[in-house]
Amino acid sequence: MYTELTHRLLRLISIVFFAFVLIFTSYYVSGILYPFIAGAIIALLINPFVDFLTARFKMNRALSIILSILALLGVLVLLVTLLIQEMMTGFAYLAHELPAYIQELVFYFEKSFKTNILPLYQDMLSIYSQLGTDQQETVMDNIEKVGTEITSTATSITQAIINSVSSMIVSLPTFLTVFIFSLLAAFFISKDWYRLTGFLTSTLPKKLTLTVHTVYIELRKALFGFIKAQLTLISITACIVLVGLLILQIDYAVTISVLIGAIDLLPYLGTGAVFLPWIAYCFLTGNYTLTIGLSILYGIVVIQRQIMEPKLLSQTIGLDPLATLVALFAGFQLFGFIGLIIGPVILVIIRALYEAKFFHEIYQFVMKPIQK
Repeated sequence: MYTELTHRLLRLISIVFFAFVLIFTSYYVSGILYPFIAGAIIALLINPFVDFLTARFKMNRALSIILSILALLGVLVLLVTLLIQEMMTGFAYLAHELPAYIQELVFYFEKSFKTNILPLYQDMLSIYSQLGTDQQETVMDNIEKVGTEITSTATSITQAIINSVSSMIVSLPTFLTVFIFSLLAAFFISKDWYRLTGFLTSTLPKKLTLTVHTVYIELRKALFGFIKAQLTLISITACIVLVGLLILQIDYAVTISVLIGAIDLLPYLGTGAVFLPWIAYCFLTGNYTLTIGLSILYGIVVIQRQIMEPKLLSQTIGLDPLATLVALFAGFQLFGFIGLIIGPVILVIIRALYEAKFFHEIYQFVMKPIQK
């Protein structure tokens, strides 16, 4: 009895150890070979189109891959161009309207200074003059400390911004190099796709091949489902913002809604990167009607995003809504913004392994009786 229990425990420990080694190795290798991982993902995306061109027009596979990559790059360039064009339109509008807004904001601060800050300053100065010498020195020391901290904080923020911009500029050649390697990897992986899959199928055990194939099908479904869900979400956001801005009678409502829809993909802030400064400005300038309207619109956008995202992901990826919600939250807590992608992907892998009876095989291996 104890011998059999010991063997089961040893099998379980060996499986756990192998899993940790596999995860650690994958993490280490991915940090070195990430351009080729990106190339494999690109190859996975373009393969259906490559197969279509090859079968429908009898093209050489290499030519089909080149056309598919060019088509993908064309779509990306088109999207970036449209985004830049919309941003330039918005910037032109701001350049025309911003001086008036700044003048209005300055007038508001001048009025606030005269009616609120200046009387308060005079009262504080009167109280300060009534203090003793030691108390006055203490107050001045505290003011100097606050000033020093504010200066230090402002310097740190400025330095962080400068460092970020410098890092982006310095990393641009590296990004271009990685991008080129990813495209080359995508070309060669797609070109030898069936040879590579055939080699793996003939080399790996049949059960493992079935498991890998099931995981691959589920991940492909999840990848396209995730892209579809995100495009649907930003489209819904843009439509809601457009309707709201039209009701509020905001100029350039279409341009602003498109920009906000694109910015909805930003980590952490999302649409708040536009709405929060806009709401604050309207409040400071005394435009309370627009402040309330924008606040309500922002609340609607945030709420619909939180409600729709788990539902859309569960529909497009094929996961249970509650499980998807748990995966999103757990991924965000563990990995931050990128966890919103990692969480559902891990859930998809777990479901695929379950459907391939991977956990059943592990259980059978652990519980297998000792051969006598």
